[in-house]
Amino acid sequence: MNVSYKTYNLPFKHPFTISKGTKTHQPTFVVELEYFGVKGYGEAPAISYYNIPVEKMIEDLESKRIFVEKFSFSDPERYWHYLHHLFPKNSFLVCALDMAGWDLYGKLKKKQLHQLWNLDITKAPLTDFTIGIDTIENMVAKMKEQPWPIYKIKVGVDGDIEMIQALRQHTNAVFRVDANAGWTLEQALQKIPVLKALGVEFVEQPLAKDDWEGMKELYAKSPLPLIADEACVFEEDVEKCFNHFHGINIKLTKCSGITPARRMIAKAKELGLKVMIGCMNESSIGTAAIAQLAPLLDYVDMDGPLLLNEDIATGVSFDNGKILFNNLAGLGVDVKDTF
Repeated sequence: MNVSYKTYNLPFKHPFTISKGTKTHQPTFVVELEYFGVKGYGEAPAISYYNIPVEKMIEDLESKRIFVEKFSFSDPERYWHYLHHLFPKNSFLVCALDMAGWDLYGKLKKKQLHQLWNLDITKAPLTDFTIGIDTIENMVAKMKEQPWPIYKIKVGVDGDIEMIQALRQHTNAVFRVDANAGWTLEQALQKIPVLKALGVEFVEQPLAKDDWEGMKELYAKSPLPLIADEACVFEEDVEKCFNHFHGINIKLTKCSGITPARRMIAKAKELGLKVMIGCMNESSIGTAAIAQLAPLLDYVDMDGPLLLNEDIATGVSFDNGKILFNNLAGLGVDVKDTF
């Protein structure tokens, strides 16, 4: 097996702001695995507050390239376990390689992954479209630029209730809000009832990721469902969220790929938790991986290609929030560049 990679710095259509800061570009790492002429692709976007830049992914991959390439590939789950032990501190790199392994496997089997897993794509939920924090005027303009049935709105800053009130005047679409750990318990207790009255469906990560006592109290009192994001990164976090959140938001890059994500979905369902997979502003490569899992989900946030001004692959498309699947094998993407 041969491994190649490229890095990109993909521009956003608009500066993208959450409670943690603003980005104008999304750095991302794309890997190609070639096995007897068949090529599989995977992606991991770099997120500054997780301290794994693309340079670290490259450094770690190059340090153990020979071991990545020597694996006798037959099963992507076995490959993930091998990679997980090879790179125990770089879940982002493992994700990219795991994703490429699954893409390769699907192509060898000449089927998309959802077909290999016997999933019914008609059960896939609609994806939301994210509105980043901005002036109210700009947020309204972004919403009008992209009419959509479900909006995920970033909050967690002063004046965020006024933002939601203003946006509600312009649409009857479903609203979801994501505080990115930006509220205190007191703020959440005050704001969530107001958000419910404004037609918000659920609140994502209202408190700091390690505020389990605060979440336990909020869980008991909140009139809206609470979805864990920063508090649910790895498989062992799913059980921690039980009786603290009503559901979890899985990020493929953070949890280390498709393989552990499938186990996290199964565990969450066993515990009666709602399941969402969210994006980290991936291109269509990472987004296509989410699409393959979508029939298993209650909610999905896979709008990365819609937020970016450039893409590095084709294959993922939407019709008013509905995921459109094509006939390509594996992840269902066609990568533009030659590696």
